[in-house]
Amino acid sequence: MDVTTFAVALITVGGTLGGTLGGAVLSQRANREQNERVDRERDQERHEQSTQARRDLYARLNTTARAYRVAARDAVLAAKRGESIDPALLESAKEAWADEYSQAQMTLAKDVLDVASTLNRSLGIGYAVVKHLPSSPDLDEAYQQADTWFSGSLSDGVYLLRVTLRHDLGVEVDPGFEETRAQMLATLDGARDKLARLLTAEGPRRSEPTG
Repeated sequence: MDVTTFAVALITVGGTLGGTLGGAVLSQRANREQNERVDRERDQERHEQSTQARRDLYARLNTTARAYRVAARDAVLAAKRGESIDPALLESAKEAWADEYSQAQMTLAKDVLDVASTLNRSLGIGYAVVKHLPSSPDLDEAYQQADTWFSGSLSDGVYLLRVTLRHDLGVEVDPGFEETRAQMLATLDGARDKLARLLTAEGPRRSEPTG
């Protein structure tokens, strides 16, 4: 084999090896890019599913909180008018809220959970108001007290939950909302504690003989 033939053979072998190696490198790169694209799509899909699940949970929380307050308020108004009302309506609304709140406790961010927890306690005291109405020593005062609670403080609490959920989802953006939320939470807490003290003070009066 002369030098020229040997050189041509080397070039041919080198070109073949180079083409093979180059093809392998390109194939590996294409596979890596494909895997990365699939991973990004999966991450995006998981993110979208998580976001949708959070929206669904928030919608149920908002709906059941409103329904619970309305059911309790309607029971008070019916009692004030001397009408009968199916107690199962209030119990059903109470249980629906309790179920959603129980699930939400495991997933809510701290600031959202603070609002939901405060509202949960406030809805609970509202339930107690309804249950205590029949044995209240002063019905007129009790009705006024209940009207004030359900139409004022508790209504504000349900509103606060809705706005907090919308902020957490990014639907509403208000740079000053954190301060507003803290103020409204403090107000709701104070009103609930005041109402709880009034109910406790009425306890002995309920047991006093009336005749």
